[in-house]
Amino acid sequence: MLNKKKSFKLAKFYNWLIFSLVNPRIKLLIDKYANGIILDIGCGEKPYRNFTLNSGIKHIGIDHIESLHNRLHVDVVSNAYGLPFKENTFNFILCTYVLEHLEEPAKSIKEALRVLKSNAYAVYVVPFFWHLHEEPRDFFRYSIHGLQYLFEKNGFVVVDIIPVSGFIVTFTQEMCYYLLRFRAGGIFNPLWWLIPPFLLFIQLVSYFLNKIDHSTEFSIEYIAVVRKR
Repeated sequence: MLNKKKSFKLAKFYNWLIFSLVNPRIKLLIDKYANGIILDIGCGEKPYRNFTLNSGIKHIGIDHIESLHNRLHVDVVSNAYGLPFKENTFNFILCTYVLEHLEEPAKSIKEALRVLKSNAYAVYVVPFFWHLHEEPRDFFRYSIHGLQYLFEKNGFVVVDIIPVSGFIVTFTQEMCYYLLRFRAGGIFNPLWWLIPPFLLFIQLVSYFLNKIDHSTEFSIEYIAVVRKR
């Protein structure tokens, strides 16, 4: 069963919406496809490590030396272009919110293919609509067709590309990030106190509206499930 307290570690009052949609899907895909040793590329604080607890899976997180995230749970320090592992080492690869920050995404995908065992799966989470973040290392956004082309060209079989949301979620989540700027000035600014409950409310409404919003061409993100031939 999904441990919400742990699995939503990344979620804040202004981005609860996106993680409430993405994290359960990641958990389901890990349960379905992961076994043995998994590699979490660009793991950051390794927020999904609890998804593999008590499962017999060895979860190895890798991140680069200049990561903006706390590296307390990083197991191996390296970049995505030269993974320090032998071929056919891993049973599963997880890579969330990383491809948009890589100048050469194809090179990283080929490297992931190299260390993945035959017929094993990889799951990538990438943005389609998203504001600039972690600048200046923010290079790309990916459509469903761009993802299919990128993975197939570099040796993977595309099993599925899952849209995360419709228009309502995309609009609401980005509006939440936009409204954060009006909290400037700290606790003496009345909006500092008013904005958080408002953002939580509209995210909750959007979460339920998303169940009937089928405009997936406006999906805020995609989850790509791919397999090594």
